[in-house]
Amino acid sequence: MSESYLWQDGTLRSWLLTRDHKRIGLLYLGSITAFFVLGSVGAALVRLQLLEPNGTILSDATYNRMFTMHGVVMVWLFLVPSIPVTLGNFLVPLMLGARDLAFPRLNLISWYLFVASGLLVVYGLFRGGLETGWTFYTPLSSDYTEGRVLPVVLGIFLNGFSSIATGVNFIVSIHQLRAPGMTWYRLPLMLWALYATSVIFVLATPVLGITLLLLAFERLFHVGVFDPTLGGDPLLFQQMFWFYSHPAVYIMILPGMGVVSEIVSTFCHKPVFGYRFVAWSSVSIAAIGFIVWGHHMFVAGTSLYSAIVFSMFSFFVSVPSAIKVFNWLGTMHGGSIRLDAPMLYAMGFIGLFTVGGLTGLFLASLAADVHLTQTYFVVAHFHYIMVGGMVSAYFGGLHYWWPKITGRMYPEMWGRLAAALIFFGFNLTFFPQFILGFEGMPRRYATYPAQFQVLNVLSSAGASILAVAYAMPLVYFTWSLFRGARAPDNPWGATGLEWRTTSPPPTENFAVTPVVTTDAYDYADLDAHAGLADTGVPHV
Repeated sequence: MSESYLWQDGTLRSWLLTRDHKRIGLLYLGSITAFFVLGSVGAALVRLQLLEPNGTILSDATYNRMFTMHGVVMVWLFLVPSIPVTLGNFLVPLMLGARDLAFPRLNLISWYLFVASGLLVVYGLFRGGLETGWTFYTPLSSDYTEGRVLPVVLGIFLNGFSSIATGVNFIVSIHQLRAPGMTWYRLPLMLWALYATSVIFVLATPVLGITLLLLAFERLFHVGVFDPTLGGDPLLFQQMFWFYSHPAVYIMILPGMGVVSEIVSTFCHKPVFGYRFVAWSSVSIAAIGFIVWGHHMFVAGTSLYSAIVFSMFSFFVSVPSAIKVFNWLGTMHGGSIRLDAPMLYAMGFIGLFTVGGLTGLFLASLAADVHLTQTYFVVAHFHYIMVGGMVSAYFGGLHYWWPKITGRMYPEMWGRLAAALIFFGFNLTFFPQFILGFEGMPRRYATYPAQFQVLNVLSSAGASILAVAYAMPLVYFTWSLFRGARAPDNPWGATGLEWRTTSPPPTENFAVTPVVTTDAYDYADLDAHAGLADTGVPHV
């Protein structure tokens, strides 16, 4: 095999013009890490403001800009792209047994589009700010705000093209570049999850793009689309926005589910229980996700009959999600469980996602939603799914594939400690917010009645623990690049084609095209072919 992809022609020019999916994945990793840090700064300032009922850190206007910055950066520049553009870019060809994605140049273009969109968003947020929240609701965003709506909206519009390019690349690659013998029911569950995510990218993102383009058109030319003073309909914006943005929830969570399936199987040393049910549940979640957007509008004046239908579908989408949780638990039952850092993150995902999913049923219930909507209950529910769930899966995936990406092992003890601190800090941060919301504290307020202070102090204390826990992997991953032990090709004893090549992989991934002869999680066959990677003829 040739030299590792990391060191072959290591000039800056070679990285910025690379068509290697692995290097592009690392370019994305660096970009979204920077945006994650920026979004975290906004969250930290919000929690500092809420330590006291009358908040002395920020003015009301600055507070609005901070929670908007936090939401916009975290949702659009971290949560939506995170796993697909980093781990997905790195792993899809390796898991397929291919040399690269179907469209390598388009893959590089998607990264440049992402960076350009991020710079536009950051420019708007720092050159005047924005007070609309990450949802850009009209008529606030179309008429009343004095913030920099246009650069931020145009940045998110441009970001959509990056998402669509990634989705098209994954769909075509999974259809066309599978190794000989890799049938659909031999695909790793990670690829099923990324395939379903890519379908949402391609079908839903254009609706968001059109919505934001109409908003920008209205602000520039004062043509009534959403602004009621111009003859527009602000509820039309909500309908179009949530038609994309609820499927976008599954853009964020489905890849995390794929990561957890890989980790649970490996660290229980068992095939995933009910493989086909787990695979098709990803497709079901993607499909049903397109018909539940109306539950965001139960108090917006929509028809009672349509609200009942949306409520029913919102309960229905929990079924394939529950299938995944019960099948992961079925995989663990009787398994030889190893509590390494990736498994701790996966277990944290299952627990936090379950709490987030169950509390979502409250918001899907019409009567309960009237009381809970626009309170901190919604904030807690959203973060249990997106941050507790997705970010735990993202960190679990980074720890799991870090030896393959870098060829180095991280310090396991520190990895376990970080996973435990994230779980503890997250629950201390967001569980009190369920109580705050139930008691009626509204979201997005810079001040609050003194009766809510104790719970807000607990939440801010948890956020400080969470900040330290999130910073720890950045430190020990960096340390591992220089001082970490050399990683073997398959340090976890996992199945899958990505573990049948060197750590880190060569530029062309495999010296010889691998041939798949067994199912995706066949551990009985693993030992029989343990030496094949060393001979340059990887099999599964």
